[in-house]
Amino acid sequence: MSFGIHIPFIEHIGFELLRFEEGTSTVQYRPLPEHLNIFGKVHGGVIMTLMDTTMAAAARSVQRDHGAITIEMKTSFFRPAEGSALIRGEGKLLHRTRTLAFTEATVYDEAGQACAHATGTFKYSLLPTPVKL
Repeated sequence: MSFGIHIPFIEHIGFELLRFEEGTSTVQYRPLPEHLNIFGKVHGGVIMTLMDTTMAAAARSVQRDHGAITIEMKTSFFRPAEGSALIRGEGKLLHRTRTLAFTEATVYDEAGQACAHATGTFKYSLLPTPVKL
């Protein structure tokens, strides 16, 4: 499944969109060796990027002709995600106005354990080019 827009950074990392509908999203990713920290766990910045992407996708799922620009994000880490194991982000749109989306996301490890949770606020912005869905 496609994000519906060209996002070079997300394509470079290798995130895969699995669900993108009705205010929900699922994005999965198998970490690369260069995305690990000194302990061989998934770097916190990658986890945060996965949650940011997942929340933006949940926001965009109800307004596909717009992008979702991060205004703020709060993250809590619960446990490390193993370096080579598949991880997935589950996102949900909690509330929206005409211009803002309030979201949350949780990242789960391959065993289904929650590794991190975030809330985020996004501003809707009309996409600069036509959307390919």
